[in-house]
Amino acid sequence: MISLVQLTEVLGWISIINIVFLVVASLLVITMKSFLISIHGKMFDISEKDLTLIYFKYIAQHKALSFVFIFSPYIALKILGY
Repeated sequence: MISLVQLTEVLGWISIINIVFLVVASLLVITMKSFLISIHGKMFDISEKDLTLIYFKYIAQHKALSFVFIFSPYIALKILGY
């Protein structure tokens, strides 16, 4: 069985990994938007307008889910002293 201290440590590392992933994904969408749109537009036959919305939704949903399931439990455990 995993202890609360171990769970806190795992959630901390997962938080760091998720933050790095979100930053990299955001930077890729910002800096390589036209390249990504050309690839994904051809692969899935989606317009540029729709792809921009899809990219934004993906990053927003990933951020929201990470906050709910990873960051919040980590912060709660840290407040409790674990």
